[in-house]
Amino acid sequence: MGRKFIDCRAFPSEMKCSIAISADSETELLEAAVQHAIAVHGHKDSPELRGQLRGIIKDGMPPATMPGRAA
Repeated sequence: MGRKFIDCRAFPSEMKCSIAISADSETELLEAAVQHAIAVHGHKDSPELRGQLRGIIKDGMPPATMPGRAA
């Protein structure tokens, strides 16, 4: 089992969030990503939010820069 990550840079937002979150388990990563989405982006915790976040989890480590976006 390797690292997993979610990278906010892959999603356009007014705040141009540059957070990338990684963890060894999907459960730990999902909980951290939900807390970030609530605290920073103003989302409400819901099954829909958790499903969307599960759908964008990637294996490995986030890249140093996102393609098509200035560092």
